[in-house]
Amino acid sequence: MAGISLEDFKRTKIIVTVGPSINTYEAIHDVIAAGANGLRLNFSHGDNKERDKQIAWIRKASKSLNKPVAIIQDLQGPKIRLGDFEGIVNIAKGQTLSFKYQADYSQSGHLPTQYDLSKKVKRGERIYLYDGKIQSVVTSVRDGIVHVEALNDGILIKRKGMNLPDTDFEGDIITPKDRADLVYGSSQDMDYVALSFVQSVHDIEKLKKILRSMNSSAKVIAKIETKAAIDNIEEIVIEADAVMIARGDLAVETPAESVPIEQRRIIGLGQHYAKPTIVATQMLGTMTDSPEPSRAEVSDVATAVILGADSVMLSDETASGKHPLEAVKFMKKIILYTERNMPLKVSFTDNKEVHTRQSSISKAIISLAEDITAKAIVAETKSGAMALNIAAHRSSVPTIAVTSDKRTAEQLSIVYGTRSYVRPVDPLAASKLTDWLRVNKLFNKGDMVVTASGRYPGVVGTTDTIKVRVLE
Repeated sequence: MAGISLEDFKRTKIIVTVGPSINTYEAIHDVIAAGANGLRLNFSHGDNKERDKQIAWIRKASKSLNKPVAIIQDLQGPKIRLGDFEGIVNIAKGQTLSFKYQADYSQSGHLPTQYDLSKKVKRGERIYLYDGKIQSVVTSVRDGIVHVEALNDGILIKRKGMNLPDTDFEGDIITPKDRADLVYGSSQDMDYVALSFVQSVHDIEKLKKILRSMNSSAKVIAKIETKAAIDNIEEIVIEADAVMIARGDLAVETPAESVPIEQRRIIGLGQHYAKPTIVATQMLGTMTDSPEPSRAEVSDVATAVILGADSVMLSDETASGKHPLEAVKFMKKIILYTERNMPLKVSFTDNKEVHTRQSSISKAIISLAEDITAKAIVAETKSGAMALNIAAHRSSVPTIAVTSDKRTAEQLSIVYGTRSYVRPVDPLAASKLTDWLRVNKLFNKGDMVVTASGRYPGVVGTTDTIKVRVLE
């Protein structure tokens, strides 16, 4: 990793989803080498025996490439889907439908669901079926059966998703399966846990409490995919450690035309509160089958980069697609071109200025580094907070984080503009790493760097010294 020049270093990071298409050590090694910074394990699929191998492969490849990467455990959440039934059900506008948990459709005429909706939904609430292709409204709920009226024509087939934009799940989004998966994850090498179907800040607080009880140091990613999450977005961003804009379900639960605006708002809030943001869903969806993305997808990725997202994510493209490695390479190509030719710098004027100690120190470091055209900022950090604060200001100067904590280095791998190195606690850790990078040709003679350190190495929140070094 020391041999990668800063000119070839992308600031916006790439997260890839592990699945059948990259389910070997060689494939995982190749996507990390091609530019992946985070690996997402989707707990809606697969089993723990399979994941044991995947985690071992990821860490082996990370060590081989001398490149910290984050492992993300993505919880399934409440599985709000239709159950199994035979054939295709034709739906007409105005038709009455009924849903019942685990019903036998051929015997009862009730469409089966994999979640008991009758305990949550109320009359007048909307239910969207099959990715929003069929819209309906609840007319009554009685004896465990949900009755709805279809608002348009269409078809239904088994196991398709259901969206409930008006329904309050009252903090009941961590299922027994999720809890079992958290027990597994707490015994494994997880850096982040992504919580599906977040509705309020209480969901994040509940998951953090569970993780603490399991002695897990994983950070929490709030997946924004419900209308309720949008309604409570600022307090969710404040409480979460990172935020994922899951645009697929979000575009069903909220008007599709609102998603680009919400994406911009969430990225702005992430920068304001120094919380990493991830843009996800169908970024290069065409590459699931095609060796090249559509022009609209290229523009979509570039827009996320221009807005200042910390990471962009590949889902089906790498999990089950025909061209997983090419998708990672193409995404990196888009990121690098956009960052080198950025036509504008986006500002989020609706956010009030933050005046915390760490934010003020971060702004001073960046201002100095940009004024002297420094090659890099080298920041010592124990918890990652200083690196997060520097990244939040989207400096044009790359940040190199030096930490004694391997978990911190891995968690910072999906943070904008940050490259991490693990070094022992040392009063001169930043200077020694700078010298090592000079020997390894990342820096050249005469380069200037700005270092940030503290008088108490390895202690959280003690950064108090900023230096300028001209390398010999």
